[in-house]
Amino acid sequence: MMETLYYSVWNSPVGLLLLAASERGLLKLEFHAKSRQLPTSSSTNQWVESRAKLEPYRRELEEYFTGQRRRFTLALDLRGTEFQKRCWRALLEIPYGETRTYAEVARAVGRPRAFRAVGGANHDNPIAIVVPCHRVIASDGTLGGYGGGLALKEKLLRLEGAPLQAGLVF
Repeated sequence: MMETLYYSVWNSPVGLLLLAASERGLLKLEFHAKSRQLPTSSSTNQWVESRAKLEPYRRELEEYFTGQRRRFTLALDLRGTEFQKRCWRALLEIPYGETRTYAEVARAVGRPRAFRAVGGANHDNPIAIVVPCHRVIASDGTLGGYGGGLALKEKLLRLEGAPLQAGLVF
């Protein structure tokens, strides 16, 4: 059965973002400059460009970027392995303006030694910003990595007022 998926590219305050959703919810938010490829249809799904379908998601993101929104309410369609989905749900529990370490997230998902696997799940997070992998830092207080780049990770954490280690260098 063919699934229809909707996408739109938005020139956000942090650059071009690719937003994509199914009928169940947002399934992709990626830094478009990184991918430079629009979704293509396959035998299992059909991609349709639709600003209207993605407008509710864009609106909540705009509110976030202007400091008016601290918690997203939009529906999500998380697609990944069971472990990835557990990690991404744990990220959704990190409050606005706070950070957690990879080790803390590993403990939260019941796999205390799996901090590297948590890092891998963060890397594969398909819904950046909304599933806030930018709130996960290294145990020594440094930022670690981020798909949108460390400068953007720092910008998002500063927007949220998260405490950051002094003298961060990129």
